[in-house]
Amino acid sequence: MPIAKKDLIHLSDLTVEEIWQVLDTAREMKQVLTRDDKKHPVLRGRSVINLFYENSTRTRSSFEFAGKYLGADVVNINTSSSSVMKGESLKDTALTLDRMAPDVIVMRHGCSGAHEILARHVKARVINAGDGAHQHPTQSLLDLLTIVEHKQSLEGLKIAIVGDILHSRVARSDLWGFQALGAEVTLCAPPTLMPAKVAQLGVKVTYNMDEAVRDADVIVMLRIQLERQKSGMFPSIREYAAFYGLNAQRLQLAKPDCLVMHPGPINRGVEITPEVADGVQAVIEEQVNNGLAVRMALLSIMGGVSK
Repeated sequence: MPIAKKDLIHLSDLTVEEIWQVLDTAREMKQVLTRDDKKHPVLRGRSVINLFYENSTRTRSSFEFAGKYLGADVVNINTSSSSVMKGESLKDTALTLDRMAPDVIVMRHGCSGAHEILARHVKARVINAGDGAHQHPTQSLLDLLTIVEHKQSLEGLKIAIVGDILHSRVARSDLWGFQALGAEVTLCAPPTLMPAKVAQLGVKVTYNMDEAVRDADVIVMLRIQLERQKSGMFPSIREYAAFYGLNAQRLQLAKPDCLVMHPGPINRGVEITPEVADGVQAVIEEQVNNGLAVRMALLSIMGGVSK
């Protein structure tokens, strides 16, 4: 069945039933990925544009592979060599792309809310691949899939999200998705990296990492955006790692079968030690594989139906 809304900009654009539809379809896509011939041409004759205003490895490449594996014609637009560098507005870029009649536009943009502008000016279905510090719905969907594969359900799970909550679009999407599927969420960060009034969203807030990870079923570590360290958000990298880095000792406070997750890229030795990142409880590489499957699922659902 098609997703009701034209675009996927916020994870909350999906109902709980639609989230499960995406996850179930993603599991089917994972079976496709195990075949020698990974082509599953459900999108033959359809076109997908990847429009990335920010650098990306995992998200951009997985959307590109997803479209090609599904048989779509995929066009990647490098904004550094496009009319954007000549001062073209997002509205005019949207109007130009709309005349090319794409079926799906996947965009990453540094400004929160940019996808709302794009969606208003194109007939294509728009998928948010990250906008500023606002949302990253496909990352949340792959995180949900990873947890479900190990835990079967999120109902009643204790999940800790630790790190740069203030600037994290992953945290915002994960928070909504985890709660929608029944998990109890704790946010942990230095006070300077915790959004104001976030406790009003029904989450537990703590500035003590030991408290956050104690008896946790899942720990999601967020990337510290080192470029923001220059603005004095915390005293030093060393102190941050000491108070908010996940190491083997802290991991022992969680449940024995606790999953360790990270959206990548990892700052090893800062938010997570190498022994934990490469340990048996880490499912970071599974997240990458599930990201491809989720994006294949979304493109097949959103690109394979009439708009």
